[in-house]
Amino acid sequence: MSFLSGRIGWRYVRARRSRSAVKGISITAVVGVAVATAAIVCVLSVFNGFRDVLAEKLDILAPDVLVSPSSGKVFADGDSVASIVRSVPGVETATATITDNALAIGGSREMPVTLRGVEPEGYRRVTRADSILLEGGEWLEADAGEAVIAIGTASQLGVYGPDARMLLFAPRRIGRVNLSNPLASFITDSVRVSAIYQAGQSEYDQNTVICDINTARDLFQYDAEASAVEVAAAPGVSPSQLAARISERLGEGAVVKDRVRQQEMNFRMIEIEKWVTFLLLFFILIIASFNIISTMSMAVLEKQKSMSALRALGMSRRRIGRIFWWQSIYVSLAGGISGILLGLGLCLAQQHFGLLKLSGDPDAMIVKSYPVVVEWSDVLIALLPVLVIGLITASVTARYARRRLTER
Repeated sequence: MSFLSGRIGWRYVRARRSRSAVKGISITAVVGVAVATAAIVCVLSVFNGFRDVLAEKLDILAPDVLVSPSSGKVFADGDSVASIVRSVPGVETATATITDNALAIGGSREMPVTLRGVEPEGYRRVTRADSILLEGGEWLEADAGEAVIAIGTASQLGVYGPDARMLLFAPRRIGRVNLSNPLASFITDSVRVSAIYQAGQSEYDQNTVICDINTARDLFQYDAEASAVEVAAAPGVSPSQLAARISERLGEGAVVKDRVRQQEMNFRMIEIEKWVTFLLLFFILIIASFNIISTMSMAVLEKQKSMSALRALGMSRRRIGRIFWWQSIYVSLAGGISGILLGLGLCLAQQHFGLLKLSGDPDAMIVKSYPVVVEWSDVLIALLPVLVIGLITASVTARYARRRLTER
């Protein structure tokens, strides 16, 4: 009998309306649900796109795994820690780095910078930093007194060209401050700018200077210390699993983070914005569902004679209400599935043709149009509220149909 109710409900959906108002409201209800569902699919896909763009850019200067001391600024013997990390299965390479603040002077300009001392060959293998050098630049050579600087640093200091030089100042960590000779309280070094890089992220492009680790250690008065050990995972090895192995090997003396945890705040903000937007669109979908309730109420009134005929043939009020229950489900599914197909079509068009552009200077932007990545889990999430709302509206409609039969 349930199959019969579903068949009759399907015929009611396909039947021509005797009143044009009912037909118009039905189309409006389906379109409203379809547009809201399509908006959910598109918005979730755009946030996925921004998340992947962030992850892709992090691939350049962020290591697969970052090992830092759990207390203090540096490992007492960073080279030994790097050696231990290299022995962990799944590690392709590990390199010690040291990072601290310094003052850079180029010509008559000066600015505070984040100075990062690296092992040139190891750091290049871990981060692929040599792939973002601007044209004409060369990657660092060990113990050559060179530096690779961010494009923001080059702009503020006016340091351009392969033969440009800059001074680096760092306060002495060891010894007393000589008030009569303030300059003696600083350690100074001069480096040649071998290249300028642009990573496309303000975190790395604003005020960073990369130099050989021995130059940085001399400037900061360190011997074998290291601020961190940066690790590249072997092909096919999950960075999160590798981070767990390294953490187990080093114990509580180190904090080990995979790439996602290194930028946990950025990824979390994208996820929060994504689901807050989903909730707003969900409320819009709820409002659109009221059209379905009004449409089905008018359909019950329109089929009054048919309901009486079915009742006379012996069909129970519950079965007749079930007919309109199925009809409401069909209308909700029609709107939901149409919306998902529309959303997927718009996402594919944006992905291949970049129809919606981001505002701003195209030459200065990493991506020129809204990035889109469709995930099937998000499609299911978009369909879920349609099904829930469909079940609720179907129950309301079936109850209304039974009540109309009772009143007669």
